[in-house]
Amino acid sequence: MQRNTASGWRQLLRMGAMSTLVMAGAVAAAPGCLDRPIEPVEPRTTSTIVERLTQSAVDKIDLLLVIDNSRSMADKQQILSNAVPDMVNSLINPRCLNDDGTEAGQQPTDALQDCPIDGTKREFEPVLNIHIGILTSSIGGHGADQCSATSIPSENDKAHLISRSGTGVSDPPVDTYENQGFLVWDPDTENPTHSPQGETDATNLITNLTSMVSGAGEEGCGYEATLESWYRFLIEPDPYESIALDDSAKVKLEGTDSTLLQQREDFLRPDSLLAIIMLSDENDCSIRDEAGKQYYYAAQTYVPGTTSAYNLPKARAACESDPNDPCCRSCGQGAGEGCDTSNDDCDPIALPGLEDNINLRCWDQKRRFGIDFLWPTSRYVEGVTQLSVSDRHGNVVANPLFTDLNTDDDNSAVRDPGLVFVAGIVGVPWHDIARQTDSGLPDLINGLDAEGNVAGGFQSGDELAINGTWDVILGDPSCYHSDPSCLPQDPLMIEDFQARSGANPVTGDALAPPGSGELANPINGSEYTIGSQDDLQYSCIFPLETSRDCDDNTLSGCDCSDVANDNPLCVDNSISGSGNPTEQKYAKAYPGVRELSVLKQIYGQGIVGSICPAQQSDSTLINFGYRPAVKAIIDRLKQELGGQCLPRSLTPDAAGQVQCLILEARNIGGNSCDAVCDTNGRRTIDQSHPAVKAAQQDVLAEAAQWDCFCEIVQLTDADLEACQTDISDTPVASGGGAVHGWCYIDASRQPPIGNPEIVESCPPTEKRLIRFVGEGQGAIGATLFITCTGE
Repeated sequence: MQRNTASGWRQLLRMGAMSTLVMAGAVAAAPGCLDRPIEPVEPRTTSTIVERLTQSAVDKIDLLLVIDNSRSMADKQQILSNAVPDMVNSLINPRCLNDDGTEAGQQPTDALQDCPIDGTKREFEPVLNIHIGILTSSIGGHGADQCSATSIPSENDKAHLISRSGTGVSDPPVDTYENQGFLVWDPDTENPTHSPQGETDATNLITNLTSMVSGAGEEGCGYEATLESWYRFLIEPDPYESIALDDSAKVKLEGTDSTLLQQREDFLRPDSLLAIIMLSDENDCSIRDEAGKQYYYAAQTYVPGTTSAYNLPKARAACESDPNDPCCRSCGQGAGEGCDTSNDDCDPIALPGLEDNINLRCWDQKRRFGIDFLWPTSRYVEGVTQLSVSDRHGNVVANPLFTDLNTDDDNSAVRDPGLVFVAGIVGVPWHDIARQTDSGLPDLINGLDAEGNVAGGFQSGDELAINGTWDVILGDPSCYHSDPSCLPQDPLMIEDFQARSGANPVTGDALAPPGSGELANPINGSEYTIGSQDDLQYSCIFPLETSRDCDDNTLSGCDCSDVANDNPLCVDNSISGSGNPTEQKYAKAYPGVRELSVLKQIYGQGIVGSICPAQQSDSTLINFGYRPAVKAIIDRLKQELGGQCLPRSLTPDAAGQVQCLILEARNIGGNSCDAVCDTNGRRTIDQSHPAVKAAQQDVLAEAAQWDCFCEIVQLTDADLEACQTDISDTPVASGGGAVHGWCYIDASRQPPIGNPEIVESCPPTEKRLIRFVGEGQGAIGATLFITCTGE
């Protein structure tokens, strides 16, 4: 299997992931910004090619947590609750750093306070405008008799925002902003971002969010639709109100969910940085909801109208060797033209109960059943990267993520696809994704980065690809059964009910067979005997904060009730004194293959964390609980909040300027463009300029309705020197005047161009950026374009 390398997909990042190359008269997909020669057109600051920069002026974040609320999730939700202060404080009150990038000795106590020590600065500006909402993984049974929500409402949260404060019926909901279902951070009383103003007290914000995380509960649907939940809330153009079956037992999608659409409009701003964070200990099971289809049978327990157990039809013989074979079909379907049926075993048509346990209906579907009942992962990749998607009727329409949902307000900007990030805290050993020490072993505290600097934590999306880690944890799911080399290199990430073998390729720890004893393998304990074929082997386990007595029949969610089990979660019961292995000491996670597949396919906009924490005993350490996952998320987001790093160098001329022009595209509602451009850091550009004409053909242009383009000024002389060397937020030229415009800084050259401290936060291979200073910062809601001549 071929590995991704930095010379391939890597150049899609930084300057706007999934960026667009726009030519006069044509639109084409870009191989990467500033990564190829382009044809110069005189004068030197014009070109027939422009590329969209990821929006530079991010002043708001929409943060969406998607929490698995099925059985066994309460412990993981508690760990996430413990990580909420880290996550929130990292965004609203970023650290102040010394000149060398180390944490300053004194830190500000709130978001509006300056750094207490002169000469220190924030790693990025505090975010004073945040929406935070929560969804669960439960969106019902898709027409099946499971998860109908008739007795347990939380089996179908409908992809609506939840604000439960607890799992008890008497627990009141959390007070959300204007009862809209989400929290709002809005601390600046002199310049509030909302009317009425949102939350101004960080303690209240953290307390309310912590309650909402715990309120997700663990009484949700066992068919976790983690991916589809956020897709339906954020992207599905016309989400259905209800689902039913017609007279032929086929799905009917009825009405439009106006509640969801209103929540989406209230929550999602068109120019925010959007971060989706998934928490799940199981693989995604997003069953397809399609009118006239019967995919819901994946969740059907009984033969309709009876109390007899329903079993899915068998798969035809072709499925066993290659589920992608066109002849791989269900025995409940026709064989397919030209397909050999001589080896099919379709009499009786239904699988025996042992081979079709209701708990494993979402596992290995195409090979076992001949049908893939789940939405393809491409649906979710396209949802966060493409400007158009298909609605439930098959019509291609504008993607709501990249649309102005509220045309009545004064914000007509359109989000750039480079400002959408998806994180997954899922079933994967932390050992596989942690940065490694120079000895080659994973270390969440003392790991070394590419330059040998201490940089503990999880690998970024870039590092996962460059280091070949995707091959370790995911491989290529499209060919798992037809080509063994497609399987994950870590056997712990292979989904199977049978005991697996091999060793973790990072630590060298061999998988332990069933019955090997407590923590025979330090990552997942051991394999275990699953004679009833109703469970899968674990990817990782971790100690519960408090053991469970599974002899106590009043407890729900116990995995150790069987006195004959050899489950690695279980130990001899010291609580009840029975001596049986019915004390549950550990929590579990399964390989999160589908979530990981989406994260891989969105390149550097995907962020991976492990749901199995390294340790929970010492809260002072950086590897406590989900702190490494939160750090990985914040580290990725701050690259957009703190400036954009470039994948390749530019060459300045004798005057120190690079051969580039930067345009600012805005919708000013028909006002005077000359007046807007005739300000500090900008100048008027002829609206018939070739670069303007090219930018007007960008795929965002129609939705954004840009009616004014300004040139942001590239600085010269003393202003250029101040921009390149003065690390303060407001550089001042030697003559004492403020500096407005942009400059190029490149610490990868020798000698460096500008002050290397300014690009300290850039990845090791991208120590360069275009720096906007003063009033030369892109206007809020504007879109920036860059055009550079060939070098």
